[in-house]
Amino acid sequence: MKRWITVAVYMMTALIGILAFLYPFFQPLLLSAEAATASRSETGLLTALLLLLCLLVLMLELQGRTLGVKTIATLGVLVAIAAVLRFIEVAVPLPGGFSPIFAPIIIAGYIFGSRFGLLMGTLTLFVSALITGGVGPWLPYQMFVAGWVGASAGWLPRRRLGIGTPAVLALAIFGFMWGLLFGLLINLYIWPFLAIEADMAWQNGTTVGTTVARYLVFYVATSLVWDVVRAVGNAVLIAVLGAATLRALARFHDRIIFVRLDQSTLTTSEVGR
Repeated sequence: MKRWITVAVYMMTALIGILAFLYPFFQPLLLSAEAATASRSETGLLTALLLLLCLLVLMLELQGRTLGVKTIATLGVLVAIAAVLRFIEVAVPLPGGFSPIFAPIIIAGYIFGSRFGLLMGTLTLFVSALITGGVGPWLPYQMFVAGWVGASAGWLPRRRLGIGTPAVLALAIFGFMWGLLFGLLINLYIWPFLAIEADMAWQNGTTVGTTVARYLVFYVATSLVWDVVRAVGNAVLIAVLGAATLRALARFHDRIIFVRLDQSTLTTSEVGR
């Protein structure tokens, strides 16, 4: 029963994220300054709700798993490491949209599973924003997308890819794709409110095809080069450091597999998936 409750909370978190990105497109008078201000004022509530859901997930994980404490402790350490990497990014500005925080989120999600990856991505963006002063109306949207990055990394076939060269190559390609998708999704929260040229602006009542075409024109004109740098940076960082990081996390992951006595039969249960 607890397992299904946990899954339901994860699904609710994903659904709230999707609705948060689509919400501006259902508001009237989107191009007015009042609508933009009202939408941005709601981001604090959205952030609080997201953090509350993460806390609920953590509590459910702790109650539902024998070694949940070790899993949560591992999550805390990895979030802290990734947050420090973002501090380095601010102290030493990197080119374009490159950020070193996505590589650990992707690798952790791949090793520990999608649920771990979702929490890793969400909490990393929150903690790093507090450290670097990056708190703003964009934060909950960044948290949602970073959570999706970590969660989707857990869907990769680890048993088939292993932790060797095939895994590094797959994760590098995965990181490149998410480098582009991250910017593509994040821009959605602000695009409807921008007063820009007609061929790039969103207008109420336009067809889906026209809306997508206009957004792609806007994205290519404003963000593509920035995001390509992020995508290439993700791929290079994973290619260079991925093998060693995968081996280290895989060894630690194997240590938090517990053995329990169930009806006189020893069975193993994997923590984090």
